[in-house]
Amino acid sequence: MELDAEAFERLVVDELDELPDDMVEGLENIVFVVEDRPEDGSLDLLGLYEGVSLTERDRYGFGEMPDRIVLYREPLLAIADTEDELRDEIHVTLVHEIAHFYGIDDDRLHELGWA
Repeated sequence: MELDAEAFERLVVDELDELPDDMVEGLENIVFVVEDRPEDGSLDLLGLYEGVSLTERDRYGFGEMPDRIVLYREPLLAIADTEDELRDEIHVTLVHEIAHFYGIDDDRLHELGWA
């Protein structure tokens, strides 16, 4: 599937808007970013949470750099054949990375069906 960066970012925003309020209301000092690929150039990683999860923070104050959730456009496009599939993959990736913000690890996400 092919989609330019601007159209892809619109889908990400649309999927963010579809997330439940109780999931996004607790997000503080975090930015969502779209990049073409991970630094290693692979297509294996769909998204990444960069930061300190809420469960690991002992002191986090004003002036801290924001945490980041990165979605990788090319890997997501590579696994989707249709826009509906792409939206589903973006949605799952957002939930997965937001869960890391809240301190939920990959094992637990797998148990919940989000990994």
